[in-house]
Amino acid sequence: MLKALENKILKEGIVLNEEVLKVGSFLNQQLDPSFIMEMGDEIARIYNDEKITKILTIETSGIPIAFAAGTKLNCPIVFAKKTASSNVSGNVYKSSVYSFTHNKTYEIIVPCEYINKNDRVLIIDDFLANGKALLGLIEIVKQADAHLVGCTCAIEKGFQKGGDSLREQGFRIESLAIIDEMSPAGITFRCN
Repeated sequence: MLKALENKILKEGIVLNEEVLKVGSFLNQQLDPSFIMEMGDEIARIYNDEKITKILTIETSGIPIAFAAGTKLNCPIVFAKKTASSNVSGNVYKSSVYSFTHNKTYEIIVPCEYINKNDRVLIIDDFLANGKALLGLIEIVKQADAHLVGCTCAIEKGFQKGGDSLREQGFRIESLAIIDEMSPAGITFRCN
């Protein structure tokens, strides 16, 4: 799967600059369902023995990958909302997440009824750059007093060091593809 994702990034991804990779043709705006299901298969293979009871993601781009993994792991998917809405009431877990893509801080929320201390949680997202989204989701798992099994992202921008920092803090981070360098001239992947 790692090689297939790397090939898909090379074929369809567009490097806008040294920090921005556009993968809208298969992951963010237009979805390649069969390929996303393959990513779900790989995530399920990685975490097969972990007895995961919930998958946690953040809206919006993490949802398809989380759905694919949840289908294979046969567990519910919970997603943190970036904005309050009229259909979310009662007690909620909250965390602040800064989005470099949107240059904005979101207060993400998850109703307390969806994650509890008995849950074994896997966090899934589309990208890992500076690690802010994952840190916000990790904070929600901590607030729920649940057990964090690990975090998986489809694409990690290794040169932005968020994944390395989280690993140094003791978190299990399993990215399906890690980019060490990128520019409009090309992409270099980390060898696993």
